[in-house]
Amino acid sequence: MSLLWSVLFGSVGLGFFVYGKKQRAVVPLVCGLTLMVFPYFVSSTILLVILGIALMALPYFFRF
Repeated sequence: MSLLWSVLFGSVGLGFFVYGKKQRAVVPLVCGLTLMVFPYFVSSTILLVILGIALMALPYFFRF
């Protein structure tokens, strides 16, 4: 189950990363990079989902 969430967050992270790079927006770029990397360091599925959702919502609230 954790692998499925990791792939999902990695895919969304890639989308954020590409968007941030093209638009030269720092917050989506950093959130995308973080979404692609953080599943390697989190072993708990619940914590993985909570952090992933928080990182996906972050660019919506902080628009720089």
